[in-house]
Amino acid sequence: MGYISELRKMVGTRPIIMSGVAVLVFNDKRELLLQRRADSGDWGTIGGGMELGESFEETAHRELHEESGLICKEVILKAVLSGKDMYYRYPNGDEVYNAIMLYEAIGVEGEPFLNDDEGLELKFFSLAQPIDNMNQASYMILSKSGCIQW
Repeated sequence: MGYISELRKMVGTRPIIMSGVAVLVFNDKRELLLQRRADSGDWGTIGGGMELGESFEETAHRELHEESGLICKEVILKAVLSGKDMYYRYPNGDEVYNAIMLYEAIGVEGEPFLNDDEGLELKFFSLAQPIDNMNQASYMILSKSGCIQW
Protein backbone atom coordinates (compact mmCIF):
# COMPACT_ATOMS: atom_id res chain seq x y z
CA MET A 1 0.00 0.00 0.00
CA GLY A 2 1.31 3.42 -0.92
CA TYR A 3 1.93 6.44 1.24
CA ILE A 4 -1.14 8.37 0.06
CA SER A 5 -3.43 5.36 0.65
CA GLU A 6 -2.12 5.08 4.20
CA LEU A 7 -2.53 8.81 4.76
CA ARG A 8 -6.10 8.72 3.43
CA LYS A 9 -7.01 6.14 6.11
CA MET A 10 -6.21 8.82 8.70
CA VAL A 11 -7.56 11.99 7.07
CA GLY A 12 -10.35 10.68 4.87
CA THR A 13 -11.15 12.84 1.84
CA ARG A 14 -10.01 16.14 3.44
CA PRO A 15 -7.65 18.27 1.33
CA ILE A 16 -3.97 17.33 1.51
CA ILE A 17 -0.87 18.64 -0.21
CA MET A 18 0.17 16.04 -2.78
CA SER A 19 3.78 16.11 -3.95
CA GLY A 20 4.13 14.46 -7.31
CA VAL A 21 5.21 14.55 -10.90
CA ALA A 22 3.83 14.76 -14.40
CA VAL A 23 5.91 13.35 -17.24
CA LEU A 24 5.74 14.62 -20.80
CA VAL A 25 6.42 11.96 -23.42
CA PHE A 26 6.59 13.19 -27.00
CA ASN A 27 6.80 11.14 -30.18
CA ASP A 28 8.79 12.18 -33.27
CA LYS A 29 5.87 14.39 -34.43
CA ARG A 30 5.99 16.22 -31.08
CA GLU A 31 2.62 14.75 -30.07
CA LEU A 32 2.08 14.19 -26.34
CA LEU A 33 1.30 10.81 -24.81
CA LEU A 34 -1.81 10.88 -22.62
CA GLN A 35 -3.66 8.16 -20.78
CA ARG A 36 -7.42 7.78 -20.49
CA ARG A 37 -7.82 7.51 -16.75
CA ALA A 38 -9.71 4.60 -15.22
CA ASP A 39 -11.07 6.70 -12.34
CA SER A 40 -12.59 9.50 -14.41
CA GLY A 41 -12.58 8.33 -18.03
CA ASP A 42 -10.88 11.51 -19.24
CA TRP A 43 -7.44 12.07 -20.77
CA GLY A 44 -4.57 12.97 -18.46
CA THR A 45 -0.83 13.27 -18.27
CA ILE A 46 1.43 10.45 -17.13
CA GLY A 47 2.39 10.91 -13.50
CA GLY A 48 1.47 10.54 -9.88
CA GLY A 49 2.38 11.00 -6.25
CA MET A 50 5.71 10.49 -4.53
CA GLU A 51 6.31 7.58 -2.22
CA LEU A 52 8.23 8.01 1.02
CA GLY A 53 11.97 8.35 0.43
CA GLU A 54 11.70 8.89 -3.32
CA SER A 55 13.25 11.79 -5.17
CA PHE A 56 11.13 13.60 -7.74
CA GLU A 57 13.28 12.10 -10.49
CA GLU A 58 12.78 8.57 -9.12
CA THR A 59 9.04 9.22 -8.97
CA ALA A 60 9.05 10.36 -12.61
CA HIS A 61 10.85 7.22 -13.79
CA ARG A 62 8.61 4.93 -11.69
CA GLU A 63 5.36 6.58 -12.78
CA LEU A 64 6.43 6.58 -16.43
CA HIS A 65 7.05 2.85 -16.30
CA GLU A 66 3.99 2.02 -14.18
CA GLU A 67 1.55 3.91 -16.38
CA SER A 68 2.99 3.41 -19.86
CA GLY A 69 5.50 0.56 -19.73
CA LEU A 70 8.16 3.00 -20.99
CA ILE A 71 11.61 3.76 -19.65
CA CYS A 72 13.76 6.76 -20.42
CA LYS A 73 17.41 7.70 -20.11
CA GLU A 74 16.72 10.94 -18.23
CA VAL A 75 14.06 13.41 -17.21
CA ILE A 76 14.46 17.15 -17.64
CA LEU A 77 12.67 19.54 -15.28
CA LYS A 78 10.34 21.82 -17.27
CA ALA A 79 8.26 23.52 -14.55
CA VAL A 80 7.36 23.59 -10.87
CA LEU A 81 3.61 23.97 -10.38
CA SER A 82 1.68 24.67 -7.17
CA GLY A 83 -0.93 26.98 -5.70
CA LYS A 84 -4.66 27.26 -5.31
CA ASP A 85 -5.38 26.56 -8.99
CA MET A 86 -3.66 23.17 -8.63
CA TYR A 87 -6.59 21.99 -6.48
CA TYR A 88 -8.22 18.76 -7.67
CA ARG A 89 -11.11 16.66 -6.42
CA TYR A 90 -10.92 13.01 -7.46
CA PRO A 91 -14.10 11.17 -8.49
CA ASN A 92 -14.02 9.31 -5.14
CA GLY A 93 -14.12 12.64 -3.26
CA ASP A 94 -10.44 12.83 -2.23
CA GLU A 95 -9.21 16.44 -2.38
CA VAL A 96 -5.63 17.54 -3.07
CA TYR A 97 -3.59 20.63 -3.68
CA ASN A 98 -0.95 19.38 -6.08
CA ALA A 99 2.68 20.42 -5.91
CA ILE A 100 3.98 19.09 -9.22
CA MET A 101 7.39 18.80 -10.79
CA LEU A 102 6.81 18.64 -14.54
CA TYR A 103 9.43 16.65 -16.43
CA GLU A 104 10.06 15.80 -20.05
CA ALA A 105 11.22 12.25 -20.70
CA ILE A 106 14.37 12.10 -22.86
CA GLY A 107 15.65 8.98 -24.60
CA VAL A 108 12.36 7.09 -24.31
CA GLU A 109 12.64 3.38 -25.01
CA GLY A 110 9.87 0.96 -25.94
CA GLU A 111 6.32 1.22 -27.17
CA PRO A 112 3.65 2.47 -24.76
CA PHE A 113 1.32 -0.10 -23.24
CA LEU A 114 -1.01 -0.18 -20.26
CA ASN A 115 1.10 -1.44 -17.39
CA ASP A 116 -1.28 -0.93 -14.44
CA ASP A 117 -4.98 -0.51 -13.69
CA GLU A 118 -4.90 3.32 -13.55
CA GLY A 119 -5.34 3.75 -17.29
CA LEU A 120 -7.80 2.49 -19.89
CA GLU A 121 -5.95 3.60 -23.03
CA LEU A 122 -2.79 5.39 -24.15
CA LYS A 123 -2.70 7.72 -27.15
CA PHE A 124 -0.55 10.50 -28.63
CA PHE A 125 -2.22 13.90 -29.16
CA SER A 126 -1.25 17.04 -31.03
CA LEU A 127 -1.07 20.07 -28.73
CA ALA A 128 -2.00 22.46 -31.55
CA GLN A 129 -5.71 22.31 -30.70
CA PRO A 130 -7.87 21.52 -27.65
CA ILE A 131 -8.16 17.89 -26.62
CA ASP A 132 -11.69 16.63 -26.05
CA ASN A 133 -12.39 15.20 -22.60
CA MET A 134 -9.14 16.37 -20.98
CA ASN A 135 -8.70 15.94 -17.24
CA GLN A 136 -8.95 19.30 -15.44
CA ALA A 137 -5.75 18.78 -13.42
CA SER A 138 -3.81 17.82 -16.55
CA TYR A 139 -5.20 20.85 -18.37
CA MET A 140 -3.89 23.06 -15.55
CA ILE A 141 -0.47 21.37 -15.66
CA LEU A 142 -0.16 21.86 -19.43
CA SER A 143 -1.52 25.42 -19.47
CA LYS A 144 0.45 26.72 -16.44
CA SER A 145 3.65 25.26 -17.87
CA GLY A 146 3.11 26.92 -21.26
CA CYS A 147 2.76 23.62 -23.15
CA ILE A 148 -0.65 24.68 -24.47
CA GLN A 149 -2.12 28.06 -25.29
CA TRP A 150 -5.78 27.16 -25.76
